[in-house]
Amino acid sequence: MKGCSMNKLWGGRFADQDWSDSEHFTASIHFDQRLYRHDIRGSIAHARMLARQRIISDEDARDIVTGLEAIRDEIEAGDAELSAAHEDIHMNIEALLTERIGPAAGRLHTARSRNDQVATAMRLYLKDEIAAILRLITELQSALVALAETHDDVLMPGYTHMQRAQPILMAHHLLAHFFMLQRDYERFTDSRRRMDVSPLGAGALAGTAHPIDPEFSARELGFSAIFDNSMDAVSDRDFLLEFLSAAAVTMMHISRLGEEVVLWASEEFGFIEIGDAFATGSSIMPQKKNPDVAELIRGKTGRTYGNLFTLLTVMKGLPLTYNSDMQEDKEATFDAVDTIKACLQVAAGLIGSLRINRERMESTVREDFSAATDAADYLVARGLPFRQAHHIVGRVVQYCLQDGKRLLDLSPDEWKGFSDLFAPDIIDTVSPEKCVNARISHGGTSPESVQEQMRVARRELQNREDS
Repeated sequence: MKGCSMNKLWGGRFADQDWSDSEHFTASIHFDQRLYRHDIRGSIAHARMLARQRIISDEDARDIVTGLEAIRDEIEAGDAELSAAHEDIHMNIEALLTERIGPAAGRLHTARSRNDQVATAMRLYLKDEIAAILRLITELQSALVALAETHDDVLMPGYTHMQRAQPILMAHHLLAHFFMLQRDYERFTDSRRRMDVSPLGAGALAGTAHPIDPEFSARELGFSAIFDNSMDAVSDRDFLLEFLSAAAVTMMHISRLGEEVVLWASEEFGFIEIGDAFATGSSIMPQKKNPDVAELIRGKTGRTYGNLFTLLTVMKGLPLTYNSDMQEDKEATFDAVDTIKACLQVAAGLIGSLRINRERMESTVREDFSAATDAADYLVARGLPFRQAHHIVGRVVQYCLQDGKRLLDLSPDEWKGFSDLFAPDIIDTVSPEKCVNARISHGGTSPESVQEQMRVARRELQNREDS
């Protein structure tokens, strides 16, 4: 009978009955089939270890390995029939192997449980995906550095509270995003190091009575270490949570970048124009050029946060060791992987497509009061306490607002009316160029400081290329 217990690889304990409703509910094959390559890698390593330890014969191990390699090729060609009746990709592969090589397939699961099998496949999968994510972060960082290098003398307003604050170089602003992504790169690298531990050999929870060699299996799979505690090896998902946390932080960073693209591309700002391939039009308003890509990056960030909280919630009350709740780890992880990879890839293209409106940026920075801090520093350099200097320049700004003027419009005599410490060179001091050039402190916005930041960024990218 379809769905009866005799068709289940674990069905010996159960009386024959119709499983059609529950197997649909419990099956994960529709989403975990992407693990087929990693599951087969783990099974091949396990089979070789079993033969090496004389737990199964060399002949059976060869048949198992050959069969698994053939199944991998069939799945990749789309020729393998995967069934919900076998629940997940792991049991489907074992069923296909049984069809292909017969009773020898039943020896593959010796000294192994689905618990350590699944944990192994997930670690292998994430190690591969993190490597891809690191490449995509590097591409986005490279796009930011390239844009900064080709516009390293463009002035623009820097903002706090979305109010114009101080003049900066646009390259300085872009490099801020580079260094945020640098920490994201390091977070993923750190998380990959901690997940680089093989759980294969932990069994269901208590280990095994067979004389296995988990260190051999780990070497075969490229893991740098093996588990210390078999219960911990199969029951925790902190390596997934750490990945999801790093993904959430990275998405937050590129969401902020996307938000600035949206703002800068608006007519109110007019700082940039987005390449046509990264924008869309309106169905009703012919003039529109909408920053859809940047907006979707923002929107998908919340989705990534949700994946992190999904798994945190799943895990928070689970007793040791394995519980079926943990099956919910996969969809959240897979969705986060797909989302962050897509967003990083499109963000790099988006940044590379931007056309910079230098004239608009520089005219904007000349229309505001963002040189006020430099005017106060001018007085401080002449012996006035900063708080007094702050008050005096505040009165200057108030005067300008009342008379419809900007700081650059004031004459030397007008400046001197507020303090005898102001001399004619105050006019040059409050120019945007002079304000930027004066910010020589480490990490500041002066051309020298920004060039040093670019050297650091280029060196980091070159080191990755060389490694």
